[in-house]
Order: sequence, then structure tokens, then C-alpha cells
Amino acid sequence: MTESISSLTRFLDELSAIESQAVPEIGAARTADDLEALRVRYVGRKSGRLSALSGMVAGMSAADRPAAGQAFNGTHKRLQEQLAAAAARVLSTGAAATPAIDLTMPGRAVWRGARHPVTIVIDEIADIFREIGFTIALGPEAESEWYNFTALNFPPEHPALDMHDTLYLEGGGLLRTHTSPVQIRTLQRYTPPIRVLVPGNVYRRDVFDASHAPMFAQIEGLAVDEGVSFVDLKATLSHFARRFFGAATTRFRPSFFPFTEPSAEMDVECQICHGTGCATCKMLGWVEILGCGMVHPSVLESAGLDAERYTGWAFGMGPGRIAQQRYDIPLLRELYDGDVRVLGALGQ
Repeated sequence: MTESISSLTRFLDELSAIESQAVPEIGAARTADDLEALRVRYVGRKSGRLSALSGMVAGMSAADRPAAGQAFNGTHKRLQEQLAAAAARVLSTGAAATPAIDLTMPGRAVWRGARHPVTIVIDEIADIFREIGFTIALGPEAESEWYNFTALNFPPEHPALDMHDTLYLEGGGLLRTHTSPVQIRTLQRYTPPIRVLVPGNVYRRDVFDASHAPMFAQIEGLAVDEGVSFVDLKATLSHFARRFFGAATTRFRPSFFPFTEPSAEMDVECQICHGTGCATCKMLGWVEILGCGMVHPSVLESAGLDAERYTGWAFGMGPGRIAQQRYDIPLLRELYDGDVRVLGALGQ
């Protein structure tokens, strides 16, 4: 019993001593910084003297804890009231004001926002193709497997259908892996002649590296009419390259896509290393900007068109990669990191 009384008495004495020391110091404070330092010293949660003292309550007997807790709460409340009153006093007397403002100092720069570099590139590409008779077409980003693969002549065993390449949705459907499904939807809805440009986001199970991303923008182009040939395809895309890249060197390479035959890829000389080789062009000196080809007859038939009467060509390009070349950006992820220092410097 004597030990319990001694413990409670010592606790109350400590509380009294803290309050006796804190009150005059709070009353003498003249600035907000002084008050904040006193608040931390006496009632701060981590290092305050009252917080350190609260640990003694747990070691007391059950009979002494109510009195100790009541005394602790009373002291804590009074000190908080003292701090609030002192803060009001300091504020009213102007002592909390910051040092005089130096009006000769320059103002802080404010980033006002800018169009994203990829958006700029998409708009410029759209303007070039509008000049030669193309219109904009859009489609859903959540697609069915038929529109995304089957109607585009992908065989069932094609690796693109595997889950390690495609993002499938619960309950059926998938996130489109290209904007090509809009080809089918457009051909089903309109009668040729058709010339459309299809910008939009696509999704794949890729990781960020110098030239890949799991979500990226793509632009699809489609032209279908009677008598359309590969000559029309190459002439149109060469015109686009001259308008967009100026004097940059381009080339066509044979390739394969399930939905075009024959197929090709169009490269532009790397604008970052100018053909000498770097991480962006994988040391080749060239960057693929689009795949293209004549629309496969089975694709036309899937959309309900007569493949004996109509022919067409299509292409798909990545405006993100084109923006890399336009703005000398080594890593594709810099376009998607949201760093205003980068985007503000590049955008308009």
C-alpha cells in the first residue's frame, strides 16, 4: 500500500512540475515557431514530456489508475488551453507574421498545363490524313474475341490469343490489343468507298522498356474500294512520311500479319541516334513506325463484303514511338510517368 501511494504521489508531483515549468514558458512565447516548439516539448505525441509520463500509469495499481488518469488528462487539457490562448495572442499582436517579404524576388513559376506530346502527334497525323479524304472512326476498348481476333483472320492457335499476351475480362471479353476491330465495325456499317483513321488506346501484357508499354495509343488506317492496290498504299504512306518527318529516310520491309496479305513494315531512320544505333532503335538505326498491307480477303468476307469486287489496304502505327522520335525521348515510359518537367517542356 505504501508503495502504491508513493507511485501515485511521485506521478502527481511530476505532473505538477511539468505544468509549473510549461505555463510561464508558454506565456513568454512571442512567435508561432516558439509555440510549436513548446507544444512538441510538452504535449507532443512522440517526444512530449507528458507522453513520456503517461507510461507510468500502466504500472500503477487498479485503484490508483483512475486518479492518475484524471490528473493526467486535466494537466494535458490545461496546457492545450494555454497553448491555444497564447497562439491567439501571438496572432492578434502580429508577432506570428513572417519576416518582411522581399518584393524584388522573382515569383514562383506555375506550370499551367500543356497538351501531351502523344496527343499532339495524333492530332498532326489526323490532320495529314484528313487532307487526303480520311475521316475519324472510333470503337470500344472492351471487345469480343470475334472482333479482336476471329474476324481479323487470327487462327484459334495463334499465340496472340494466349493470356500471357492478351488481357481478358471476367465474364467474357477482352481489352482490345489493337484498333483493328474498328475495321470490321466500319465495314459492317458503311458501304465502300471507305477511308477512315482510327485513333485509340490498346492494351497488351507488355512491360515498360525503351519502346514498349502495357497501355499505349495506336492509330489504324483503312481504305477500301474497287481497284485499290498496294501502289496506293505505298504512295499514301510515303506522302504521310514526307509530311510528318520531312527529309527523314524511310523504308518498307516485307512482313506478316494475319489480317493483311501481302504485308509490310515501314521504318524511319532513328531520329535520336540518326542511324548510328541506340537503345530506342535496338542498335539497328531504324525504328518501325507502322505495319501495313492489303486487307486479307477473309477479313472483307467476315464484314460481309464481296472480296472479288472490293480490295483495300490498312496500316497501324504507334504515335507514342513517333513522339519519341519527334521529341528525342530515349524511353517510352517518360511519356506516361506524368512528370510535368518533361511534359511541360515538350507539350504546347
